[in-house]
Amino acid sequence: MSTLLLVRHGLTAMTGPVLAGRTPGVHLDERGQKQATALAERVAKLPLTAIVTSPLERCVETAQQLRDAQGGEPTWHVDERLIEAGYGDWTGKPLKELMKDPLWKVVQAQPSAVRFPGGEGLADMAVRAVVAVRDWDARLGEDAVWVACTHGDIIKAVVADALGLHLDQYQRIVPDPCSVSVIRYTSVRPYVLRVNDTGGDLAGFAPPKRRGRKPASHDATPGGGVGGGAV
Repeated sequence: MSTLLLVRHGLTAMTGPVLAGRTPGVHLDERGQKQATALAERVAKLPLTAIVTSPLERCVETAQQLRDAQGGEPTWHVDERLIEAGYGDWTGKPLKELMKDPLWKVVQAQPSAVRFPGGEGLADMAVRAVVAVRDWDARLGEDAVWVACTHGDIIKAVVADALGLHLDQYQRIVPDPCSVSVIRYTSVRPYVLRVNDTGGDLAGFAPPKRRGRKPASHDATPGGGVGGGAV
C-alpha cells in the first residue's frame, strides 16, 4: 500500500484576490514561507520516497522546503501534469470580476462542463492530474510514502476521484494553502485518510510494520479500525 500526501503550495501575494493560474514568477510571500516551514517540520517525521511537484514557482518553493527538512534525500521530480488548471483568459483577473462572468455559475454547479476561454477544460485537467498521480503511485511501488505538491483544483480533482465522486461534486472539497490531504492507494481501492489537514501529526502515515511476509490487508475495517493512519 502506498501513501500519497497531496500538498497545496503556501500563500502568495495573489492567493485569494486574484486567479494566479499559470502566471509566471508568482513566489511564496512571507506568510507562505512560514507555512511551508511549518509543514516541512511535520512531514520530516516521515521517510519520504519521492517528492513530485508542479513546475510553478510557488509549488517548487514549497516542495523544496519539504525536501530540505528530509536532508535532501527524497528523489525529486517536476511533472508538468501537476501544473495549475489552464484558466486561459481568466488568468490574472480579480476574483470579484470573474464572479460576474456567466461562466462562474457553471464552474460552481457543473465544473465538468467548463472549458475556460482560451484555456483548458476542467474535465481535461482532472484526467491529467489523476493519471499523473496513479502513474507515480504505480512507479514508486509498494509502501512508498510520497508527496505531490500542486494546486487547489488539482487536489480537489484527485481527492474526488479517490472518493468515487463525479467531478461536479469536487467543489465540496476544500484544500487550504499548505494543507495536506492523504490518500492510501491499494490494489482494491483508494482510501482517503485526511483532507485539508493544516496541523495534525503525520507520523502515523509511515509505512506499516508487518510481521514476516504477511501481506498487508487492503480491506476496509468494519467499525472504523484503530486509526493512526492504518487501513
